[in-house]
Amino acid sequence: MLWILSAVFSALFAGLTSILAKCGIKKTDSDLATALRTIVVLLFSWIMVFVVGSQSTLGDIKPMSLLFLVLSGIATGASWICYFKALSMGDINKVVPIDKSSTILTVLLAIICFGETSNVVVKLIATFILAVGILLMVEKKKTEQKTEKRGWMLYAVLSAVFAALTSILAKVGISGVESNLGTAIRTGVVLILAWAIVLGKGKHKQIKSLDKKELVFISLSGIATGASWLCYYYAIQMGEVSVVVPIDKLSIIVTVAFSYIVFKEKLLLKSFIGLALMVAGTLLMAFFK
Repeated sequence: MLWILSAVFSALFAGLTSILAKCGIKKTDSDLATALRTIVVLLFSWIMVFVVGSQSTLGDIKPMSLLFLVLSGIATGASWICYFKALSMGDINKVVPIDKSSTILTVLLAIICFGETSNVVVKLIATFILAVGILLMVEKKKTEQKTEKRGWMLYAVLSAVFAALTSILAKVGISGVESNLGTAIRTGVVLILAWAIVLGKGKHKQIKSLDKKELVFISLSGIATGASWLCYYYAIQMGEVSVVVPIDKLSIIVTVAFSYIVFKEKLLLKSFIGLALMVAGTLLMAFFK
């Protein structure tokens, strides 16, 4: 099915997003980086809207759909801000698995809210396997100091909660709306939220001193995010949320692989087993949809 292939591409681009973003926030403030990359995502999204010609349907969007698209955008913005703050504070191999735990909440909400009860037993078993895998992935390394700051974990958890709400709200909002147009509208909301935070904290003053190399990575991260979103929300619109979301979260494979190559972040045996369980749970849910 085309929507499953679209979910797979969403995972690929999402995996690249985390690595590119990590490269772009070594010196750059995470809130400012989020605001800058959202500009790129917005441009990319509207280009796709005009390519497919869906801008003509903008006036046909129902108020209820628009409301949920806006709420989804707010949830996305909150998730992004928390996620990239966590990335700036902790290892990719620790932050990403917690963020991916949004899958569990999303699947449960999809079953309850949308009645996606086909093979519900398999979905629940797969969700349990995912949960075990996540717990193994986030276990602390033995070499870590007990005094290490844990702020990144709180931000990662909040990112997961907001990400779960994003998928559910978007499923409602994108109903009857062309997926590219829906993505562009949501991105506009994210942009407003991101820059409101930057301006509110006075971080816009840092723009003049931005590292040009990091700005390139932030821009590339924005392009990867835009591509991921376009694939993801098409898949959500055409398929089952409880299947699309787990497939999308397979982006962790791409992230872990590149984090090892680029940042030399190695996995412990338990973490590797956790990753294997996450992949197994996802595949179980995808093939027995």
